[in-house]
Amino acid sequence: MSLRREIESLEKEANELIKNADSIESLSSIKVKFLGKKGKLKSILKSLGKLSPEERKEIGQLANKVKEEIENLLRKKEQFFREKAIQEELKKDRVDITLPPSWIEVGSAHPVVSTLVEISQLFISMGFSVAEGPEVEKEEYNFDMLNIPKDHPARDMQDTFFLNNGMVLRTHTSPVQIRTMLKQKPPIAVIAPGRVYRKDADPTHSPMFHQIEGLLVDENITFRDLKGTLKIFLEGIFGKDIGIRFRPSYFPFTEPSAEVDISCTVCGGTGCRVCKDTGWLEILGCGMVDPNVFEAVGIDPEKYTGFAFGLGIERIAMLKYKINDIRLLFENDMRFNHQFKGIR
Repeated sequence: MSLRREIESLEKEANELIKNADSIESLSSIKVKFLGKKGKLKSILKSLGKLSPEERKEIGQLANKVKEEIENLLRKKEQFFREKAIQEELKKDRVDITLPPSWIEVGSAHPVVSTLVEISQLFISMGFSVAEGPEVEKEEYNFDMLNIPKDHPARDMQDTFFLNNGMVLRTHTSPVQIRTMLKQKPPIAVIAPGRVYRKDADPTHSPMFHQIEGLLVDENITFRDLKGTLKIFLEGIFGKDIGIRFRPSYFPFTEPSAEVDISCTVCGGTGCRVCKDTGWLEILGCGMVDPNVFEAVGIDPEKYTGFAFGLGIERIAMLKYKINDIRLLFENDMRFNHQFKGIR
């Protein structure tokens, strides 16, 4: 038999075997049988040396053509098996999305998020807008421009997280007020919610917590405006019957300053362990913006006045929902979280 006929016969045999192959493994055997180092095609080509140059060229071209055709058939058949395997896998794992679920866990907003949203909406209804700023803050904005002296306890290492590059993790959201006044001239009415950081950890304090601060600056703003704004806010959160009192206090960035108490939400003001038998709970700090702060941001303190206030969201949430340990808010214990499914 001539080499041409042997090659043609080999091609026919390979085609038939590939056509009837039933797996990728059988295709591998066919490839080795016909195209391997010891395969049939290699064996036939060993006889090329006995041919004349013209015949050698002709048979060589035919052999290469047959080799390419066999490789192409093998590749197509292998792709067929792979696609078939994928379809079978998809069919086996098919899910009928019209079937009802066997179990549904309904989530809800976290009490801190719910409280933050509720507070924000109250102030937005009074004409305030929401302002934001970075949590990694310049020491200048966090302290200096807020009239906080270099020797003030708030700058001590036990209170503030100082970073290696001279920045700090903000200890309050007051720097947002500074940033707002630097780029916006009065009238200004903003609230600044966000995360803040202090070196503190116990049942009533967390090294990371949420704060919301407010700032209103315009002509002829008085302490009466501050009291009226906070009264609307506190009655909106705790109800019309809540008792409210203002006590003189001190903050570097406000003068005069005050702390605000509400009647105890646990005992109703009669005295209990939570309020230490005083009937009152401290809720926030506030005051009229110190003229030094206005001068630091380029606002004329002779023309404008304003007030500022700040409160902890966790503190409000704990009082509103009668939570006795702040750590419960961050432990992600589902037994605790499930209690707040009804809130928004």
